[in-house]
Amino acid sequence: MSEGKVDRLDDVKELLKKPLIKNAIMTVISLGMFIMTWWAVSILANLVYIPTPWEALDALVRSFVEVDPNLGITMWQNIYASLRRFILGFLLALALAIPLGLAMGYSKIFELLAKPVVEVFRPIPPIAWVPLFILVFAYFWGPIMVIFVGVLFPLLSNIYFGVKSVDPILVDAAKTQGASRLQIFTKVVFPYTIPFLMTGIRIGMGIGWMCIVAAEMIGVQGGGLGYYILTQALTLGLYDKMFAGLIVVAILGLLTTGIMQYLENVTNRRMGIR
Repeated sequence: MSEGKVDRLDDVKELLKKPLIKNAIMTVISLGMFIMTWWAVSILANLVYIPTPWEALDALVRSFVEVDPNLGITMWQNIYASLRRFILGFLLALALAIPLGLAMGYSKIFELLAKPVVEVFRPIPPIAWVPLFILVFAYFWGPIMVIFVGVLFPLLSNIYFGVKSVDPILVDAAKTQGASRLQIFTKVVFPYTIPFLMTGIRIGMGIGWMCIVAAEMIGVQGGGLGYYILTQALTLGLYDKMFAGLIVVAILGLLTTGIMQYLENVTNRRMGIR
C-alpha cells in the first residue's frame, strides 16, 4: 500500500474517533436499520394500517401543502397549535418547579410541609388528569395543564435532588468566609443545582411531548398533532397520514431534547462536570 493511501486511511481513522462523527454515523446506521425493518414488516404483513416508509414519507410531504379535509388546516398549523400548548405548559411547570424545588431542598421545614403533598400527586399519571382538566379548564387550557403536570415532577425532582447533593464542604467553606444564609444560597446552592435543572428540563421535554399528544387525542380545539393522528386513523382511515403525524412528533421530540442535551453538555463543561 502506497504512503499516500496509508496517510488517507489514518486520516479516516482519526476522523471516525471524533465523538460527533462517530455518533452521526451510528445514528444513520441505526435509523437505516429501523427503516428497512419497517419496510419489511409492512410488505410481509400486508396490513392496511401499516404503510411502507415511502407511503408515510409521501403523506408527510403532502400534509404540509394539502388542507386536511377533517380539520381544514395544514400540518404547519397543527404543529403550531401543539407547540403553543407545549411551550405554555412547560413554562408554567418551570415557573413553579424552580422555586418549589429550591425551597424544598434548602429549607427543612418547607420540605416537611411540601413533600407529603408532592408525593401524593407525583405517582398519578398525567393522562389521568385529562378529563378533569378538560372540564375545569376547557379545551384550550386543559391540554396545557396536562403538560404542566407531566413536566412539573421531573423538574421538581431533579432540582430538589440537586440542592440535596450540594457538597457540605462548599457550604462550610462559605460559612467560614462569613457568608450569610442568602449568600450561601445564591453563590453556592443555586449554581450547583443548575446542571440538575438542565437534566430535568431535558427529561421533562420528552414527557411533555407524550402528554400533549395524548391530551390532544382526548379533547382539543384548534387542531394539534395528537388530534391529527387520531382523526386520520379512526375518522378517515388514512393510515399513511397517521404515520406522517407520528413522524412529525418524533422529529419535534428529537429536536427539542437534542437541543437541551447540547445545552446541558455545554453547561456541564463550563462548570467542570463530565
